[in-house]
Amino acid sequence: MEEILTIRVPKGTRRRLERLARARRVTLSQYVRQAIETEELLGALDSARASLRPLARAQGILTDDDVFSRIS
Repeated sequence: MEEILTIRVPKGTRRRLERLARARRVTLSQYVRQAIETEELLGALDSARASLRPLARAQGILTDDDVFSRIS
């Protein structure tokens, strides 16, 4: 079941979003839903990184190079 959400955006934002949606060949609603889902996923990734960072530091993993050297 779907719910309706109404939001207010600054002037001009709707037109920009419509252009972006048209470029991806999706409706404005689909574009906004995808943007919300992406933001949720990025938030979850940030949370995972924050919780894993202390564990990695304890093992001496401080940089991307440290990660790559361990998996290579």
